[in-house]
Amino acid sequence: MGRYFGTDGIRGKAGVTLTDETVYKVGKFVGNYYKDAKIVIGMDTRLSSKDFEQDLCRGMKESGAEVYLLGYCSTPCLAYITMADKFSCGVMISASHNPYTDNGIKIFANDGFKIKDDIESLIEDYIDDPTGIEEKEGGKIIDYKEAIREYQNWLLQRYPLDMKGMKVCVDLCNGSNCYTAKDVLNKINGKFEYINDAPDGTNINNNCGSTHLGMLQEKVKNGDYSTGFAFDGDADRVLFVDEDGEVVDGDKIMYMLSKYLKEKGLLNKDTLVTTVMSNIGLYKALEKEGIASDITPVGDKNVCDSIVKNGFVIGGEQSGHIIYANDCFFGDGLKTALLVMEALSHYNISLKESVKDIKIYPQLLVNETVKDKNIVLNDETIMKKIEEVAERLGNNGRILVRPSGTEPLIRVMVEAENDELCHDCVYEVIDLIKERGYAA
Repeated sequence: MGRYFGTDGIRGKAGVTLTDETVYKVGKFVGNYYKDAKIVIGMDTRLSSKDFEQDLCRGMKESGAEVYLLGYCSTPCLAYITMADKFSCGVMISASHNPYTDNGIKIFANDGFKIKDDIESLIEDYIDDPTGIEEKEGGKIIDYKEAIREYQNWLLQRYPLDMKGMKVCVDLCNGSNCYTAKDVLNKINGKFEYINDAPDGTNINNNCGSTHLGMLQEKVKNGDYSTGFAFDGDADRVLFVDEDGEVVDGDKIMYMLSKYLKEKGLLNKDTLVTTVMSNIGLYKALEKEGIASDITPVGDKNVCDSIVKNGFVIGGEQSGHIIYANDCFFGDGLKTALLVMEALSHYNISLKESVKDIKIYPQLLVNETVKDKNIVLNDETIMKKIEEVAERLGNNGRILVRPSGTEPLIRVMVEAENDELCHDCVYEVIDLIKERGYAA
């Protein structure tokens, strides 16, 4: 991670750690970096997004760039338009699953990938020392909202589904997919009903969406739905609930899709790419299906790097951020949902039935806000405690302690044979962090 860029772009509290001036500098550098720059911008629904859009435009226009505005749209929509319409790059204003008080900047190259680390470093250098870029004439701002239809049509052509007889509840998270998903799903033969579809700038991710599934679970369980799914704020992730309201997380989704793709002869090298956060139960279930796994550090960029480097076709995260390379190299919650529904239609079974053979081990993840992540992870006493816990868990569990890539948090995760053991192991580490004075 860099000085400003984390595992998923630049992110911080809007107006505090991520300021208008910083966003303006990003715009000015990006507008100058690409020759004859033609840049497209999208944004999610949080209150600060419009101001940050104006900051980016100001910087890019001063650098002589042509700037095309998609307005409110999902991150995958922005990534697709960047690639399909051959823009120099695309910039998404979003803090994903974070609260509305945060915001962020994600930048995509014109091949649909996130920009390379060396470009991120150059942007960080300019933020710290904004010199060497002269203003240019010719910059202009162009409304480009109609291009969202290109993305929607691409999905409909790629997934011509018939979900007749299915009743699906969709949680739009008061976020980006309020503007991009409905026009796709409403054209599919099936019944789709929506919740959390009235964004007001402050309610994105507010007790809704893929990080807060309670409302969707109750709705599906009590409403005679076949299934339900929920996006995060910028809609690059999706999680499901089955007909009983039970959560089907990213691990279970990847298990089901890997089996489906293998059966169709599309699972190249019979391998699924996961991150270190995936559950032990996923790997045990994959082994029974003859599917290997390639494990990467946390972050969709790492998953994508493995897919590209090794020629794999699918990978993702427990959070529901899944990349299917036969379509594109960016995560897309709506596309993942369509692929899942395609698989269910192919098998003619329920979501619950499709994942019945994977047993998820109890898991507990606790986030502790700290003053300095690096000091915690270099403390010998804490490292020794982690080793002791790992040895105690043996082959029937594991502990993972890592820094958040976007927030001042240490994440402590334990998987074990029962909930009590998970709790005891996690809090041995959390309590030690507090005892040593590192908690913020």
